[in-house]
Amino acid sequence: MMELTGKIEQITAEAEALGCYTEKGAVLKDYTTFKIGGKCDLLVRLNGEESFARLIPLAEKLGVPYYIFGRGSNLIVDSDGISGAIFVSGTDFSDISLIDDTSILCTAGTPLSRLCIFALDNGLSGLEFAYGIPGTLGGAVYMNAGAYGGEMKDVVASVRVMDRNGCIAEYPADKLDFSYRHSRFTESGEIILSAVIRLKKGDKAQIKAQMDELMEKRRSKQPLEYPSAGSTFKRPEGSYASLLIEQCGLKGVHVGDAEVSVKHSGFVINKGNANFKQLMELIDIVKKTVKGKTGYTLECEPLIITDKKL
Repeated sequence: MMELTGKIEQITAEAEALGCYTEKGAVLKDYTTFKIGGKCDLLVRLNGEESFARLIPLAEKLGVPYYIFGRGSNLIVDSDGISGAIFVSGTDFSDISLIDDTSILCTAGTPLSRLCIFALDNGLSGLEFAYGIPGTLGGAVYMNAGAYGGEMKDVVASVRVMDRNGCIAEYPADKLDFSYRHSRFTESGEIILSAVIRLKKGDKAQIKAQMDELMEKRRSKQPLEYPSAGSTFKRPEGSYASLLIEQCGLKGVHVGDAEVSVKHSGFVINKGNANFKQLMELIDIVKKTVKGKTGYTLECEPLIITDKKL
């Protein structure tokens, strides 16, 4: 423990020298949309490419375990805490600018909602589907986020990345291996720094109308009034997770304050004080019940972050 403490001190000193916000013993439920998660040894808000290029390789060199968060919108984090460092690529790393009439350069920590509004303000169409997805650009590219017939693969022209040793590269869209909730980054370990988003000129009023329509659909169909990680299960080939869960009579089933939403069965929600153990137990019940009754195997969409072996 003392050895890890000393390494954490080194990372803290380097981060503060770079002007990054640091917090020891940060409670991670405050950094996730599920509002579930215990303490970490150190949390650092990355504030630019230099902080990525110096702090990630330093953690690698020291052998300190670490994770990179965006807005924490696609994560399930252990309530018992996480050892090591959490690097947050969020509002301290959220720059947007126009490259030309139809292309936007955007850094990884930019909220998707802000990117969508920037596109609207500049009369650019193609990102309407992403309005209301509660994540950052980096997380959205990482998992090829999508909704209402659109996906990030439809608009990403290129991505600038860094490997775990601090080497930077840029990939065009055809090298990103996009598929359903997947990109090259889900296996490569490379860290997304920024992306070029290519859109089309459109009518501002029509773009806004479509954004408003899709947001209203989200509000009416999804349990946005409760903490969650969005869709809890990936869409299985040949069906829909929410349909299978509903057919199995699982709406409203709960373990403690973790509950299968009555409003949308594809969402597991936190009704108040759900913890990691309750959440994982409920997810296991859903997966086993659906498998037993329908033959379909459901796979969790959020990343599960824990020091435990699952």
